[in-house]
Amino acid sequence: MVTLDVRPQLLDALSALRDRVAAARFPLPLAGAPRARANRDELLAQLDDYLVPRLREPEAPLLAVVGGSTGAGKSTLVNSLVGRRVSEAGVLRPTTRTPVLVCHPEDHHWFSGMRVLPDLTRVWVPHQDVSDELLLPGEDPARVLRVETADTLPPGLALLDAPDVDSLVADNRTLAAELICAADIWVMVTTAARYADAVPWHLLRTAKEYNAALVTVLDRVPHQVVSEVSRQYGALLTKAGLGEVPRFTVPELPESAWGGGLLPATAVAPLRTWLVHQAQDPAARQHTLGRTAHGVLDSLKARMPELASAAAAQYAAALRLTAAVDGAYDSEHTRVRGRLQAGAVLAGDALKRWRAFPLDCSAGELLDALTESLAALLLCAVSAADERVDEAWRREPAADAPELTGRDPALESAEHRIGMAVRRWRRELEEFAEEEVRDLDRSIAPDPEVIAALVATALLGGRRARSAGEGLAERIGAHGALRLRDRGGRLLTEHLDRVVRTERERRLAPLDALDVHPEPQAELIAALSVLQKER
Repeated sequence: MVTLDVRPQLLDALSALRDRVAAARFPLPLAGAPRARANRDELLAQLDDYLVPRLREPEAPLLAVVGGSTGAGKSTLVNSLVGRRVSEAGVLRPTTRTPVLVCHPEDHHWFSGMRVLPDLTRVWVPHQDVSDELLLPGEDPARVLRVETADTLPPGLALLDAPDVDSLVADNRTLAAELICAADIWVMVTTAARYADAVPWHLLRTAKEYNAALVTVLDRVPHQVVSEVSRQYGALLTKAGLGEVPRFTVPELPESAWGGGLLPATAVAPLRTWLVHQAQDPAARQHTLGRTAHGVLDSLKARMPELASAAAAQYAAALRLTAAVDGAYDSEHTRVRGRLQAGAVLAGDALKRWRAFPLDCSAGELLDALTESLAALLLCAVSAADERVDEAWRREPAADAPELTGRDPALESAEHRIGMAVRRWRRELEEFAEEEVRDLDRSIAPDPEVIAALVATALLGGRRARSAGEGLAERIGAHGALRLRDRGGRLLTEHLDRVVRTERERRLAPLDALDVHPEPQAELIAALSVLQKER
């Protein structure tokens, strides 16, 4: 006999595991990411909607979720089991939009609150026939659970009519899967015409994988072929390892032709008797609850490592993307330092201005030309780094994430940011020059702007600017010139490093915002290990 373990330590471990699963993110578009996200969502649904509430309150009514494909007759079956119309059925497909839960009046408190399916808004409709979908004003029908009570159902048993699992509406398919995850018993309904379709078999195999309490209903079977269809369906179940699953057959009757009537009580009596027995017989109830709950718990041994592996793949991809950015910017950083030492800034208009200084070019004009040339060199380096990143990322599927491919037009351009940084360096260099000149004899003190122009030329001009260093020494002395060049050089290095760091961080910011870290892999495995020990 399988029994439920409801020790507080197990519930604590399960809650901790649930939080780790909820925290797992798979934002990068890797091959396994969609499956990982679907598995995480399905696992969360089972934990939140079934396992945790079931372990906390094992005495709650048994919930049988009736699921299946479009036109299988789920709503007619539920109505017939209850003995009156509680769920809208009809010829238009998909019919079931708002899921309907039916329970005995004494059990309504179990389902009117948020114990199970906490993400669904309750619409309480007691003791009345349904002529239309009753929703709250402005309510999304895809996220509403309509609750009905019926004296014809025994206490301890609730039925839930789920949307079609193959609905054309994506929200309906998602909700159907979510509702099935909340079931103590999965009631899978198919028809004589569609029992070999892929959709019901996917559900059956999933139920087998989780070792859930499962029952199948072969609905709308013409009486002429009942034996043959039942035999073939049974053979398929046996081949799939589901031969022991309780199987019921409902014949095709005039009442089911348009989905609007109730089937005779005799047509659903065997299924009703079986469900009532599961709910009211203590041994059968305990076995059903224990089997489904332990099936979910046992499935964690395979599902959690799969999630952890997907999380590890996400982090590995994020590391590769980061390494491509770091490699590109490190390379360009090294290259631009070499070009600065070689005097690459003193070229073009800047070189022309230097040759004309001081007769035909003022110190301010020379500084303007040098800062423009320096900004152009840095912008070229950043652009080259970005091109290398783009080339490397094109080889990485993870880089196709929308967050990484878009460009925010509101962001300041690199040209503007680099221009600001270079002008800031110039102002600080001019302040250093003013400090040096301030200590000199005022009668022979040179113009601070001239000193700033000379030190900038000496720092940025390489061998071509040797005379700039000599002119600087003539004006403020050898010690002052050396001191100013050292301070200006350190300042140039600081600003260069800051520009590269800023642009690197700008390029990495969208990736960092995805919050892909190594911790989820270890946390998922650790949470599973703690849970296994508590079991």
